Amino acid sequence: MEEQAQWEQASPEIQARIRTSFDRQGLMGLLGARITRIAPGRVHIVLPSRPEVTQQHGYFHAGATSAIADTSGGYAAFTLFPENSDMLTVEYKINLLAPVRRRPHRGGRNGLKSGRTLTVCQLEVFGVQDGRRSLVANGQQTLIRVNRPEG
Repeated sequence: MEEQAQWEQASPEIQARIRTSFDRQGLMGLLGARITRIAPGRVHIVLPSRPEVTQQHGYFHAGATSAIADTSGGYAAFTLFPENSDMLTVEYKINLLAPVRRRPHRGGRNGLKSGRTLTVCQLEVFGVQDGRRSLVANGQQTLIRVNRPEG
């Protein structure tokens, strides 16, 4: 039952707020990443496989994997924040568990602590191949909630 509740769609207002913010991120556009799911406390970002996001051995670059983990963790927390707030990453740590030539898929959640100022998120990145997911990276992130600047 709890897993099903985590997959409910976020409200149309929250989805629009997150997609608008995501579209302003130059790095996500440069990487070719896209949001595929927005639910309360959960945002999935998919990064298609292409030579520009790999390292010298043909695996996804750790920087690209880390970028989608950080971004989707931030937006997962953002789904729970009030309308007039925004967030910034304070720190994150990621463990790269397996090299991946497949398409990374961020399936993270805001699972540890959501406070008034600081939020701690669990980060997970999955490789998907032939319909099977495998965990390729995990970590933890701390975000600070800030008031959205006027204008």
